[in-house]
Amino acid sequence: MTPDEPVFDLPGYVAGLPHRPGVYQMFGADGTLLYVGKARDLRKRVSSYFRDAAALSPRIALMVARVHRIETTVTRSEAEALLLENNLIKTGHPRYNILFRDDKSYPYVRLTAHAFPRLAYYRGGVDRQGHYFGPYPSAWSVRQAIGLLQKVFRLRTCEDTVFANRSRPCLLHQIGRCTAPCVGLIDEDAYRRDVEDAVRFLGGEHQDVLDGLGRRMQEAAVELRYEEAAVWRDRMAALSGVLSQHSIESGTDVEADIIAVAADGGRVCVDLAMVRGGRHLGDKAHFPLHANDVDHADARAELLEAFVVQHYADAFVPPVIVCAEPKPSQAVMDWLEDRAGRAVSWVRQPRSARRRWLEMAESNAAIALARVLAEEGSQQARTRALAEVLGITEDRDPAELRIECFDISHTAGEATQASCVVYENHAMQNGQYRRFNITGITPGDDYAAMRQVLTRRYGGLTIDAGAQPRQGGAASRIPDIVLIDGGKGQVEVARQVFAEIGIDSGIIVGVAKGEGRRVGLETLVFADDRTPVALGRDSAALMLVAQIRDEAHRFAITGMRARRGKTRNRSRLEEIEGVGARRRQRLLARFGGLRGIMSASVEDLASVEGVSRKLAEQIYRNLHG
Repeated sequence: MTPDEPVFDLPGYVAGLPHRPGVYQMFGADGTLLYVGKARDLRKRVSSYFRDAAALSPRIALMVARVHRIETTVTRSEAEALLLENNLIKTGHPRYNILFRDDKSYPYVRLTAHAFPRLAYYRGGVDRQGHYFGPYPSAWSVRQAIGLLQKVFRLRTCEDTVFANRSRPCLLHQIGRCTAPCVGLIDEDAYRRDVEDAVRFLGGEHQDVLDGLGRRMQEAAVELRYEEAAVWRDRMAALSGVLSQHSIESGTDVEADIIAVAADGGRVCVDLAMVRGGRHLGDKAHFPLHANDVDHADARAELLEAFVVQHYADAFVPPVIVCAEPKPSQAVMDWLEDRAGRAVSWVRQPRSARRRWLEMAESNAAIALARVLAEEGSQQARTRALAEVLGITEDRDPAELRIECFDISHTAGEATQASCVVYENHAMQNGQYRRFNITGITPGDDYAAMRQVLTRRYGGLTIDAGAQPRQGGAASRIPDIVLIDGGKGQVEVARQVFAEIGIDSGIIVGVAKGEGRRVGLETLVFADDRTPVALGRDSAALMLVAQIRDEAHRFAITGMRARRGKTRNRSRLEEIEGVGARRRQRLLARFGGLRGIMSASVEDLASVEGVSRKLAEQIYRNLHG
């Protein structure tokens, strides 16, 4: 707060709040967003934080002690406040809200909009093109479903560019997983019937699909088409075998989610299992941030409401949610029904198959939580061990230890790329990773590449008096440790860069490979006067260093390969005379990439707008010569 800034009258502001629904945001003295909440009555809800501190959970009590300023937004209804609250939580990431972070959306099974629809794994926004089934709790469950559909209904999974350019059936046809529509071994009507059967199966009409397969088998047998009858028989057997492995519930409640909560050791796990089309598809464990006091009833209710709102804001809402926890507020239930467009039933005391599903989810939540606690304990021990080896244990919480690791990757000097990965709070912080395209150096000069990436990463940071880094966002501060994948040479380059910028070179740690590059024999090399340290293969500190270094290497090499492939694909076309930027774009769009272009015939190439027969022949010769 500056001297000219007026003092915020917190009690007066709270007393003047209206008795209306809305959203409140609480800020600390430095402007940090601490908490976002919704209220049916803003004055009653906000004032409750300051009336009886003993009734607050430890997390909320700590937050209230730091509140310096409050902002409110009045809404027309509590449901509208719920939506605004969720949006503010997603964009502001308040420090004391319960946050369910998931970097990836849920996957789907997709049938494309095509004369011969393709069966595909899909993750992303759902549009109106094709059919989408799911969501599924994991990639594994989607691929299992696709494998089943291939085996029973024999739908194609190849890309459209491959489909359009095949001249003979692929291996999947030979092993009975595809009917080969690409080469006309099945007509459009017959393939469409298989697609319709797959759609009905995914929609839960299992018995109808089995009955239809049975009728086709009998018809073929009556007409003495025994080989065809055997095909239908095998499909029925495969489908029946899969269905027998799942808990099937008859009736209309074939779409359901099961939610289970487990808490232990200051951590919480919310397990979400999905039932689609009557089949149990598996589950997914979620571990929220800032949820360590769920022994309080209000805190447990807040946890469940946070999960429901944050998850179903972007996900399919089933007609049945099975959960042993009390039903959320009426505003949340109204919001769920509005999202679903129909009634949503919250079942606390399920029976029969639903009861088995809930017990399974509760067991999985407990197992997942125990596993995470064990892993976190091991990871925290590694962080503490590394801090002790490097002598940075005084007055520091190991969780605050920030490590940035750099690696250089290229292929014989081509497509040089540097990676920077981040370790903080006892975990790799994927969202803070960065890649740097290295240009303007002699190909293969790793020292020059390291100099460039370190200068670009730290050269723009402001260093206060006493060579102390300016504090701020993660990308605007100097880390506690800078790991360099390399020995004395790379470390010396890093020391020179830091000397030019004005950063203490004592934070630089090189990881020199051991004799024969054997894992466990690495040595830590320093930029100051410290003696190199060989930790030994059983060292917890070395395990952490190796984990971070390997992640930096993985991140660098995947980026380098993508860049190299993109460069090579572009250059192959750029080398062809007469193929300019516009023609390249049309060719790539038509065939889906260089591989599709290479698979195309001269006639296919000539069918692209702007490509003559003569040019098509030239393109074909250049790509296949």
